[in-house]
Amino acid sequence: MSMIQLIPKNSAILCIITYFVLSLSAVSSYADGISAPDAPSRYTGLAMHGTPKYDPSATHLDYANPDAPKGGTLKIGATGSFDTLNPFAIKGVPAQDLSYIYDRLMARVWDEPFTLYPLIAEHAEIPDDRSSVTFTLNPAARFHDGTPITADDVLFSYETLKEHGRPNMQRIYKQADKAEKKNERTVYFHFAPGYERETVMIFAMMPVLSKKWWENRDFEETVLDPPLTNGPYKIAIVDNPRRIVYERVKNYWAKDLLPNAGHYNFDRIVYDYYRDDGVSLEAFKKGDLNVRREFDIAKWFTSYKDIDKSRIVTKEIPHRRPERVQGFILNMRRAPLNDIRVRKALFLALDSEWIGKNLFFGSGKRIRSFFPNSSLDGSGPLSEAAKNLLEPWKSKLSPMVFQEKLEDPDTRPLRSRLREADRLLREAGWIVENGQRVNRETKKPLSFEVILITAQDEKMTLNYAKSLEKLGISLTTRLLDAANFENRKNRYDYDILFYYWQNSLSPGTEQAIYWSCKAAGEDGRFNFAGICNPALDNLIKGIANAKTYEDLTAHAHAIDRILLSEYFVIPLFYTGLDDVAYDKSIRTPDKIPLYGMVMETWWMEPKPAPSATKDEITK
Repeated sequence: MSMIQLIPKNSAILCIITYFVLSLSAVSSYADGISAPDAPSRYTGLAMHGTPKYDPSATHLDYANPDAPKGGTLKIGATGSFDTLNPFAIKGVPAQDLSYIYDRLMARVWDEPFTLYPLIAEHAEIPDDRSSVTFTLNPAARFHDGTPITADDVLFSYETLKEHGRPNMQRIYKQADKAEKKNERTVYFHFAPGYERETVMIFAMMPVLSKKWWENRDFEETVLDPPLTNGPYKIAIVDNPRRIVYERVKNYWAKDLLPNAGHYNFDRIVYDYYRDDGVSLEAFKKGDLNVRREFDIAKWFTSYKDIDKSRIVTKEIPHRRPERVQGFILNMRRAPLNDIRVRKALFLALDSEWIGKNLFFGSGKRIRSFFPNSSLDGSGPLSEAAKNLLEPWKSKLSPMVFQEKLEDPDTRPLRSRLREADRLLREAGWIVENGQRVNRETKKPLSFEVILITAQDEKMTLNYAKSLEKLGISLTTRLLDAANFENRKNRYDYDILFYYWQNSLSPGTEQAIYWSCKAAGEDGRFNFAGICNPALDNLIKGIANAKTYEDLTAHAHAIDRILLSEYFVIPLFYTGLDDVAYDKSIRTPDKIPLYGMVMETWWMEPKPAPSATKDEITK
């Protein structure tokens, strides 16, 4: 939710109204004028909380260089293959970074937790109760063939994505019970009862499709003919499944708008596909690629030692966004993982010292929050605001939730933690006989299977299995291909899942997909552990209605405390850094935004013109 501050373009008057949007922050906006109390307010910038950082006179974002030269080719490696150019349908594997060819009604920026600025939509009108939104389109907005983007295109996009888009799009767009064209440049949406406060923001991020191009095609089928689009790039070459080439649109109508100035500087962006990431890395070292973002910390510390430093720059770029919460996720739907004593024992058994030193090369920090690397981390001292939110549920929550500061188990040696784990297991009815942990009553051995998808993950799993052996527990590792892994993950068909959650700096209703009782009972959601807690359901509703960022932070801390007290994940490590290597001809802006590196703001240093020869000078 959000307290929205309105700054009129032509007035110094500051108005404050309440309204919320996408699971990220409260919405605030720059208004174009002062409206009557019951009339919609007109916005040119929407922030989830507080006031947008940039006023309507701003010409570029702080982290972009408006004088960056255009030119050059950015060559990036991808793994696997692709078979569609439609990233919004369920069927097929989309090509990398198709977002380059599609514009949205409003554009997000990365130096604010969650703020949108005009793109296709010149402004939006929203009433105080957030029950509707009216978008007025920029008259200059164009598709790549030069035809204008109209209200008909927006309504077609809405209807198409509502019926045939990805599940998250279908869910949110079905919250509108009325959609109508006011005129060629104006579209009105009204939301049905039960709409979420984030609905306005999500509608503002709607991609706009060409009705003319799509209306006689099957949207649900894969497509390899380049669609008619409207973004800063268009597709130049499709060599399925080996390569896709994007070409900068030189007459792009929105190139000078605030979210775009100093962005999209490369003339071409090329994605070459390789059978695996190791081959892609070697291609980068060889010079076939000129930028590589490294997500494997082991490769970062071992595979770049022989890199040609005269040609390649390696950087660790700090950021302040929440990192992935990656680790061994315990499926509480299955016994005995529905017993918190068993889960805590498994949590204590991880040899975090060895893994941190040998697999994270001493550079990682242990994950102790579901919002690590951010101010939303609730593992520190419990604030009075968070405590007040938790107090009504005190009788149904673990005393751990209310501790002044949560204990750090890694301060104790592994041997000490294993002794406590043994005590908890015995208390839960699991004893040791002949070196094997068995149920006291049934004599059934205590064993688990963990499913995972990469060999790097397998290294951590094998080390964890050795620790569990000391407790008499058997852990079987099953490395799956992508299709089987997705199938079992979506059906919650596992004891333990090696995977992750990802949060933003402005969490909201997506928390329901992660932690709600409803999501725990629905296939294909992100409640991988199957947690169901009425206190969490209540806090999830509250975080989506937070009026200030302080209120949102208190809700995040409270949610974090409850999640941590359930011991349903054995978390690993994070670094708070973006690891990237690139050719020395590439330049980056000096300022790093809140969310870290933004490759769209990079550029290539122009090559100096060759010196004239004596003959040429004579001529």
